[in-house]
Amino acid sequence: MSQRGYASNAPSGKPKTTQLKEMLNSSELEFIMEAHNGLSARIVQEAGFKGIWGSGLSISAQMGVRDSNEASWTQVVDVMEFMSDVTDIPILLDADTGYGNFNNARRLVRKLEQRNVAGACLEDKLFPKTNSLHDGRAQPLADIDEFSLKIKACKDSQTDPDFCIVARVEAFIAGWGLEEALRRAEAYRNAGADAILMHSKRSDPKEIEEFMKAWNNQGPVVIVPTKYYTTPTQDFRDMGISMVIWANHNIRASIAAIQGTTAQIFKDQSLLNVEGKIATVKEIFRLQRDHELVEAEKKYLPETKS
Repeated sequence: MSQRGYASNAPSGKPKTTQLKEMLNSSELEFIMEAHNGLSARIVQEAGFKGIWGSGLSISAQMGVRDSNEASWTQVVDVMEFMSDVTDIPILLDADTGYGNFNNARRLVRKLEQRNVAGACLEDKLFPKTNSLHDGRAQPLADIDEFSLKIKACKDSQTDPDFCIVARVEAFIAGWGLEEALRRAEAYRNAGADAILMHSKRSDPKEIEEFMKAWNNQGPVVIVPTKYYTTPTQDFRDMGISMVIWANHNIRASIAAIQGTTAQIFKDQSLLNVEGKIATVKEIFRLQRDHELVEAEKKYLPETKS
């Protein structure tokens, strides 16, 4: 494998895969933030986050398609490459179901490693996936044995021992109870998953609380509190949660900002009322690291004669 898969410019000097694995196994509650392209990924890193969530919903939304595997896995991986190239912190990709069976999933893992992406989160639903937050949609689950073997195939295929596979359990989303959620989580953990993501779309954390009590600290647990956002963060610490994903808030924020700015310009037929409220062009240049290109031109381009 290319050394690129192990490279990292992080201040710690640790590979991105190792950074993510340490976050999942940390004694402290860790947080990762959604990004959906290179620019948003750099902004997440600059804000101070230690990791990035490559959201399937957000990546498909910025392409203008639905979160139903309408964007191909190669298109998603292309976005991951841009995000990884401009950041030093680990990215956990929302890899849906792995884009097919075990063979598709293990090929995905190899391609993510080549792009220095730190991990993949696979959900135990059927391809093509249905977004978990849709109301009234059927959410058929994968067979436990089939999904467990998919996890095993991914773990057997990775070349970096610290690349992380997070198994996302959709039992609560599909209307099953605690017993099924626990049965699936235990099977996926035994198959080699580095962490369990327990998903719920209730407006309270009751399902998560019940699971954490029954789980009894068998391994790291990740949550996505998009729907139960009023829950105090300290409660997650008290439950023993390992990682919280802020899953789609940058794409939602950007949509609101673009809608407002566009409507204002259309109404005014002028830029006067928006110019002071938006980022400067210089800020775009800064985020693009234009200064590095200027310095490189001094070094690598011959001096021009007037």
